[in-house]
Amino acid sequence: MRYAETGYNLEIDLSRGNIERVETDPRLTELHLGGQGTAAKILWDRVPPEVEPFSPDNLLIFSAGLLCGTPVPGANRTAVNTFSPQTNLLAHSLMGGFFAPELKYAGYDKIVIRGRAPDLVYLWINNDRVEIRDATHLRGKGAQETAALIKEELKEPNAQVAAIGLAGENRVYMASIEHANSSASRGPGPVMGDKRLKAIAVRGTKDINIARPAELYEMFLRLRKEIYENPHVGDWMAVEDDDSFHHDNFAWGNARVRRKGYWNKELEARWAALTRKVRDRLTGCYNCPKQCHLVISWPGRQRYFLKCFGKDTYHMAAFKELDFSYEILGVTQEYGLDSYSTPQVLAFAIELYEAGILTDQDLPGFPADSGERFYYLIEKIVRREGIGDVLANGVYWAARQIGRGAEEYDHNTIKKFEQLPIKLGKLNPPYFLMYATGEKMSITQIEGSFPQDPLPTREEREKFVSEWVAVPDDKFKQIFLEWEKREQLSIEASCAICDWNEMMHYIDDAVGLCGFLSSFRGQFGGKPVYHTNNLPHIISLATGMDLDKDGLWETGRRNRNLVRALNVRRGLRRKDERPPEDHWKIRDPEFEQKLLDAYYEFKGWNNDGIPTRETLVKLDLDYVSEDFLQRGILTGNEGTPSQETSAEKDEELKSRGC
Repeated sequence: MRYAETGYNLEIDLSRGNIERVETDPRLTELHLGGQGTAAKILWDRVPPEVEPFSPDNLLIFSAGLLCGTPVPGANRTAVNTFSPQTNLLAHSLMGGFFAPELKYAGYDKIVIRGRAPDLVYLWINNDRVEIRDATHLRGKGAQETAALIKEELKEPNAQVAAIGLAGENRVYMASIEHANSSASRGPGPVMGDKRLKAIAVRGTKDINIARPAELYEMFLRLRKEIYENPHVGDWMAVEDDDSFHHDNFAWGNARVRRKGYWNKELEARWAALTRKVRDRLTGCYNCPKQCHLVISWPGRQRYFLKCFGKDTYHMAAFKELDFSYEILGVTQEYGLDSYSTPQVLAFAIELYEAGILTDQDLPGFPADSGERFYYLIEKIVRREGIGDVLANGVYWAARQIGRGAEEYDHNTIKKFEQLPIKLGKLNPPYFLMYATGEKMSITQIEGSFPQDPLPTREEREKFVSEWVAVPDDKFKQIFLEWEKREQLSIEASCAICDWNEMMHYIDDAVGLCGFLSSFRGQFGGKPVYHTNNLPHIISLATGMDLDKDGLWETGRRNRNLVRALNVRRGLRRKDERPPEDHWKIRDPEFEQKLLDAYYEFKGWNNDGIPTRETLVKLDLDYVSEDFLQRGILTGNEGTPSQETSAEKDEELKSRGC
């Protein structure tokens, strides 16, 4: 009997119209747990680097985390993985809500999708009954509208639906997959559109077996109470009135201006009043007592869910106020547009217009007001009309397609992907490493276990570490006690901090835990509910696996190195690992390279950022080292990198039209 997981994946071939229920190997659960971990193994085995992102042979995988559907509170994340047309690297996205538990209750751990349908379709998964259904009547419909229409068509109001809007249908690189109060953004949306898959609807009524149910239920009661009473967990970015940090330290426009001092008490009070006025209610994800999502009711717009930092991204990009975000989000979420990347693309286009690089010929009838310009550009982008066809490829590719100096306005991409528009002073060493070496498209999927800033007094630091239950090793307490200035962390400490941050996220991504209860919450008060000290026992109660902290950490390392290997096989090298020039005002290139040298050594990678043969073998990734040797990516025992560069990969992608 399989515990916590169902032991079955649903395999869909859209080209052939074939549907299979496939039993999985329990050994893969022991090695990778589940979620993104086992998805990475499937992608390694079945999608070689020669396969283009917009190819029927590329896979789109929806994975329920290992603990999803169990009594563990906050275990509700769906990992969505594929290879991104924007980066040609692994696309990693997580969405909360109710999809993953429903998938488990239907009897599946994953949906593995290949091929391309002849025309628009949607999947209907109702326990053992699975159908590929016509969706041509849903063409052009909004994401939430699509979900409502499918539920009505199926006469199943309890179905959980993940859908794309017009942006996904037209393979816009910023397209998101929308589901209930959550979304899977930053990569998989355009691939879902390329496969002509409009939506997936799931309804499940089966049970999930638990290894030690009575003990896990007792722990569930304690954890749920802790989550409910813990002020340090939950997505406060969506509901918090005081958002001074983002407005004072993040850039406005296309990473152009830092408006330090913009935030004030009068603004806070006015925006808080506006939020209370338009907030319909608060809601949360499956089996979680935190109500972290706002349901916004804005005049003239369909009700929509407000998530995370998306509350701020549009008005900051347009130099507007909060009401602008509330209004435009009702449009962009229906189109299925990522609220992190899209505002930067829009502001980038306006900046090019103001610089004379884009002209009235490119933008006929372009409005004067920045807000109206955003709406104008959105309509062009989601339909890929005119200049919108170029902007739909994101800032990195659009800058190079436009030319005429547009590359100089690519302020904020890393590995061809838009990042949070941070504008800070001196370089923060662990954050440099997280930005440079991270492969998850966003710093929020890498940071979180170690505080962002030191506390001013020794007394405050001692109090903090006395309550710091999440540390995997007491060395982090000593690092924090001695830390006085943000930029003054040793190279050794920076490597350890970055590694800890990464490991927690890779563990969460495998078991399906919300980062706001775990990997993203250690920096705010040091009291996340889940950490490496209690997760092994929780996982053991659910699955029956004999797991301790060292074993959990090794699994995190294995998953991390497999993701690295997937990207290395597609051309990722050291030269790609550099944050934008203006993330920090003061930079030290020599020190940055020393950081990279040390971190690569710390991780067991060679000087080009490639896992060595020794590291791979230790992590039971022998098959990766053999593949690297055959391809010439590694040579012999020393792991000498091949000469293939990311620049060559860029040219290859351009020739493919990606």
